[in-house]
Amino acid sequence: MSERLKDRINEDTKAAMKARDKARLAVLRLIGAAIKQREVDSRTELDDAGVLAVLEKMVKQRRDSIAQYEKAGRDDLRQQEEYELTVIQEYLPRPLSEAEIAELVDAAVAEAGAASVRDMGKVMGLLKPRLAGRADMGQVSRLVRERLSG
Repeated sequence: MSERLKDRINEDTKAAMKARDKARLAVLRLIGAAIKQREVDSRTELDDAGVLAVLEKMVKQRRDSIAQYEKAGRDDLRQQEEYELTVIQEYLPRPLSEAEIAELVDAAVAEAGAASVRDMGKVMGLLKPRLAGRADMGQVSRLVRERLSG
């Protein structure tokens, strides 16, 4: 993709301002602030992979919050988190299907020569860059564990 992810987020932020879409603008500003914070902390400008890592972390935080708010019966807060999640996910690559993930897990297990759960780190090390932003790494971890214990 020729357009950088960070540039796309900035352009969408400007568009949300012009459209006076306060809800979307708030989420885009959260994304921008998280990216800026990571850049300040690391003293570097993030490339698309770095921005994806920030977005993935934000998605994980939203999913955790949604689960917590559901347990607490706070539908108002849960709905806000779900809205934020949908906006953040617009910037992530298309998620992989279960079958595609299973195929990549099998390939990584073979590539790593993994024989038991002790080799899980090697397999996950191969999968993480390939699945960045395209799969729930918790789910991938479970699949790898099942594949290596079975």
